[in-house]
Amino acid sequence: MNAWQRLKVNKTGMFGLYFLSLLMIMAIFGPLLSSHTYYETQLPLKNQTPSLQYWFGTDELGRDIFTRIWWGARISLLVGISASVLDLLIGVIYGAICGFFGGKIDELMMRVADILSTIPYLLVVILLMVVVGPGLLSIIIALSITGWIGMARIVRGQVLQLKEFDYVTAARALGANSSWILSKHLIPNTTPSIIVTLTLSIPTAIFAEAFLSFLGLGVQAPIASWGTMANDGLPALRYYPWRLFFPAAFISVTMLSFNLLGDALRDALDPRLRI
Repeated sequence: MNAWQRLKVNKTGMFGLYFLSLLMIMAIFGPLLSSHTYYETQLPLKNQTPSLQYWFGTDELGRDIFTRIWWGARISLLVGISASVLDLLIGVIYGAICGFFGGKIDELMMRVADILSTIPYLLVVILLMVVVGPGLLSIIIALSITGWIGMARIVRGQVLQLKEFDYVTAARALGANSSWILSKHLIPNTTPSIIVTLTLSIPTAIFAEAFLSFLGLGVQAPIASWGTMANDGLPALRYYPWRLFFPAAFISVTMLSFNLLGDALRDALDPRLRI
C-alpha cells in the first residue's frame, strides 16, 4: 500500500485536505462571488445580520464580511506558506550541514540555533516594524528568523542516522563529495519528515499572523485579515456576534485542518507501514 492509498483511508486527514483545497479555491475566487469589495464602506448598512444580500453580514462600517473573509484567507495563506517555505529552505540546509559534518561544526551551529530560539518573535516583530515598517514583510521576516530552527533540528537528527548507512559509505568509497551525498542521498531520504514538519508549521505561522494582527501589529487597514477582523469584532460580541464568529471560526478550522492533514501525512509516509 503506497502513501496516497494510506492517506485516502484516513478520514480526518482527507477532511483536512478537502477543506484546505476548498479554502484555497475560495481565497482565489471567493471575492468574485460578491458584488462588494473588501474596503467598500456603507454606513447606513452597518452591522447587518447575515442574509441573502450579505451572506456573513456586515461590520461597523457596512463592509461585506463575506468578501473580507476571503481576502483575509489570502493574507493568512500567503503568510503561512511564505514563512514555512523560508523555514524549509533555511532549516533543511542548516540541519543537513550540522548532521553531516558533526563534531565542532555541529556543536557551534546548534548553539547558535539555541540562542536564536530564545528570542521571542513578538520582540523581533516590534523591532522590524521600527526598521522596515508594519506589514506582511515584517511578519514573514520575523517568523522566519527563528521559525526554521525546528526544521533544522529534525533534519539534523535524520541526517545523523542516515549518514551511517551502507549506501552513504559506498558513495564515499566511489569518490562522491559531500555536496553530492547531501543532495542526492541524505536530503531526499528526509523528505517524509520535511513534508510533515512543513505541513505542521503552516498553521503555526497562520496563527502567529492572526495573533499579531489582533494586537494591531500585523496588516494595516483597509487590508482585511482574520486577526484584524477578530479584533474589530470583539467589542461587538454581545450585540453582533457574527462579526467575531466568522473570522474566529475560519482561523480555528484552518489550523485544525492543517494539523489533521499533518498527522495523516506522518502516518502515510511512515516507512514502517510500507508493504
